[in-house]
Amino acid sequence: MTKMLDCIIVGAGPAGSTAAYHLAKQGRSVLVLEKAALPRNKPCGGGVSPAIAQWLDFDLTPAISMKANKISYTWKMEDPVEVQIDSSMWMVQRDVFDDFLIRQAQKTGAEIRDSTEVTGIEFKNFVWEVKTNSEPVSARYLIAADGAGGPMTKWLGLKEPKLYFSACLETNSIKGDSLNFDFGTLKKGFIWSFPKADGYSLSIAAMRGDRPKDLKNILADYATKCGADVSVSNVREQAMSLWDGDRKLHSQNALLVGEAASLTDPLSGEGIRPAILSGFKAAEAIDRSLGGAGDALEQYTQTISEEWGTDMVWASRLAATFYQFTGSAYKAGIKLPIATQLMSKILCGEMRYADIANRAIKKLMPF
Repeated sequence: MTKMLDCIIVGAGPAGSTAAYHLAKQGRSVLVLEKAALPRNKPCGGGVSPAIAQWLDFDLTPAISMKANKISYTWKMEDPVEVQIDSSMWMVQRDVFDDFLIRQAQKTGAEIRDSTEVTGIEFKNFVWEVKTNSEPVSARYLIAADGAGGPMTKWLGLKEPKLYFSACLETNSIKGDSLNFDFGTLKKGFIWSFPKADGYSLSIAAMRGDRPKDLKNILADYATKCGADVSVSNVREQAMSLWDGDRKLHSQNALLVGEAASLTDPLSGEGIRPAILSGFKAAEAIDRSLGGAGDALEQYTQTISEEWGTDMVWASRLAATFYQFTGSAYKAGIKLPIATQLMSKILCGEMRYADIANRAIKKLMPF
């Protein structure tokens, strides 16, 4: 007979690891199932907001590759603008960062099983029975942290997100200390390159409309123009689940976190900060529910709506204007140093979109 756990978490990314850490810290029995072998990498630019420190009570220094406070922009690789920002962004290598987080959870008492794919779930007699490619496991609660396009959301009977697409490549053939953004090369999206201690991560994302057919080629061409020695085969594609309105994030004894909950910023593509926020809040909710609070999971959906979704309404409105009128937005907004300072403060958690959105939308409109 398998041991009855307090919580099973499907996915060992930042959201799942954060939830595991905080539940284990409260003395709850936690098992994290990860289908990949750890440490695993994920196609990602690796920009992280320092604001995540408020939800993690351990030193993150070992997981940070470098800190950057210089941003440059181009329009179709031309018309450059460079700005120094007051608040530094953290740059991480995702294999290092994600592994560091899951190991903190493990040290606190969470059990980790990698190379373990979940093949089905069933809620029976107030218990979640989770089938895997090895032995089945059981728990009173379940957290879906399996990312964009994972099956857990559908299996839990919750609204499936619309998927958008990005691609990423890593290179050590170019070096620097600037966060670079290029607009115009990809319609209704953008390209960015983030520095690391030993090179750059280059990414591309379509933030509106259908999936572009040539994402990988566009990114490889951009990387080559930046001086990187790459080929299209180096580029890895990744689905994204952007916030597109509040949704129900709880089911019977189960919660969605991170990209499984469609929390990624629809303007900037930032996903790690909301992932860690949701992991922290999910752990709180399940701990409360295990303690007898009958409305704890429902309150989780409400909390994420209030603490993240409320501001994503403004981010979504800004994104709708920005990605429709990117050319005029570049001239009227991005090229102004104050715009970069404000955006960096939002990404660092020092401001909210609501503080600037109305004025910004009026400024970005071409008429």
